[in-house]
Amino acid sequence: MSRRARVTPAEAGLPDGGARRRTPGLRREEVAVLAGVGASWYQWLEQGRDISVSPQVLDAVARVLRLSDAERRHLYLLAGLNPPAPRPAPDHGCEGVRRLIDTWMPYPAHIMDIYYNCVMYNDAAGWVLGMRPENTQNCLVDFFTDPMYRSRSHSWQRNAHTVVAQFRAASAARPDDEGFQTLLAELSELSAEFTELWERRDIEDAGVISKELEHPLVGLLCLEATALRVPARPDLTIVLHTPLDEANTAAKLEWLASPEGRRGAMYPVAG
Repeated sequence: MSRRARVTPAEAGLPDGGARRRTPGLRREEVAVLAGVGASWYQWLEQGRDISVSPQVLDAVARVLRLSDAERRHLYLLAGLNPPAPRPAPDHGCEGVRRLIDTWMPYPAHIMDIYYNCVMYNDAAGWVLGMRPENTQNCLVDFFTDPMYRSRSHSWQRNAHTVVAQFRAASAARPDDEGFQTLLAELSELSAEFTELWERRDIEDAGVISKELEHPLVGLLCLEATALRVPARPDLTIVLHTPLDEANTAAKLEWLASPEGRRGAMYPVAG
């Protein structure tokens, strides 16, 4: 009711523009007509009666009332339905996560979409994880096919099981998504190791993964990778690598980010 009162007839596209009204908001009957539902049904909806509702009708009401994405999800909850996934924010949302991973320096960080495509990564991810332009730019494919990463990773065999189990969990949540099916077909063709792990049908939620990597300049690095979702960009996952206490990892990463370390890195960043 409060949101109905905030929308003027002119904003809703009604022909009278709100002339001769006591209040500026929409009437219940007008919302019902604009949303394509019965007037009595809409009144019952506002009154919180036990009625049958569908996502399509709630979306129509949300459109007429000009609800924000957060308000639309709240409407679903009030109606007893599972709320839809948040809509991605405008492109400027990417600038915020870019600042986040750049601020994470000298520790590696990267961002990927729901299909594991790498959207962006910071300099440390290039030095430590071997992320570079000539890769496939898909984190899951590169995990199984990039010889540089395989040669550096002491924990590859242990983590491969977890990575595939997490991918199965993500793809199971979207069984009809062609993007996941395409990625699965590509991995099955490229890697027999992936196929063997996939056929185990193990499931794990995304979370924290420990990594031990042998860097050619500084030796052993022990890291903890944490996958995070940002509400403003639900289509993206941020993966932050935190140095563990072992092997003096933090100091080694700081050295790699120094001018001396940059000059010696295999993939230096210009400037």
